Amino acid sequence: MNNTPSPGRWGPDSCAAAVSITFDNLGEAVELERGTWPKDMPLGQHPSVTRVLPAILKMLAELGLSATFFVEGLNVEMYRRAMMGIVDAGHEIGYHAWRHEEWQNLKYEQEAQILERGVHALGTLSIRPYGFRPPGGALTASSVELLKNMGFTYCSPAGSLASISDNLVFLPFVWPIVDAYAYLPRFSSLRESFGDSREPLSPPHFRARLHMALSKAVLNRSYLSLLFHPFVEEVEEYFEVMHSTLEELRDLVREGIIWCAPCSAVAQWMLSHPMNFSAFY
Repeated sequence: MNNTPSPGRWGPDSCAAAVSITFDNLGEAVELERGTWPKDMPLGQHPSVTRVLPAILKMLAELGLSATFFVEGLNVEMYRRAMMGIVDAGHEIGYHAWRHEEWQNLKYEQEAQILERGVHALGTLSIRPYGFRPPGGALTASSVELLKNMGFTYCSPAGSLASISDNLVFLPFVWPIVDAYAYLPRFSSLRESFGDSREPLSPPHFRARLHMALSKAVLNRSYLSLLFHPFVEEVEEYFEVMHSTLEELRDLVREGIIWCAPCSAVAQWMLSHPMNFSAFY
């Protein structure tokens, strides 16, 4: 008997859409990479880890939702306890470069070294990352081959449709529904390139956009990656937008409309139902 569900039916219960909750970045990695971390500021006390991460884990536990955290390998050295706390709470850890290096600008040797270093470091915590999200959203011409050779099963660049290419699953995110895109002044040019105002979006505007994204995923019977950044969610108003969005998602899950699962679970499901997906990379 063919147990492959019809196209557009996701997960073990054949839901209308699949959604992964994802978080990018932890700690000082980005500031250290960009040289913006104050030299007289102590390391290992970043509010994204000490204040925001516990609030996020508490929220997810209360909502009964599991997420994928794409973290920089540097955090293995700086926040081992926090990393294990994510895993112990039932969430997935994916890789997000060593120190948030701008991925598309790397040479082959750099890319290979950073991937290998991260896999090894996470292995010291008995964590095997199966997913990778490139900082900046873009892969290189070598990324697919390197990821496959190192045992990754999926990646999550900026893109449009979930797909499978040469046994590597692509679970893309879309910039206009990313919190950093919406709120941070430095994303003004990117906003403009997508037809938005150069000015940051208001929290109500962004909340409406996230609601529309969930509705479109159901209507189109597609995959959706929700992407938040702990350092952005330190602002109370932004956290409330995220919280209310995930409450809406929880209700859709309870109604059997959406399958919400970490990226690795979605990737494994796609690999076991390959006829449902065509490669576009």
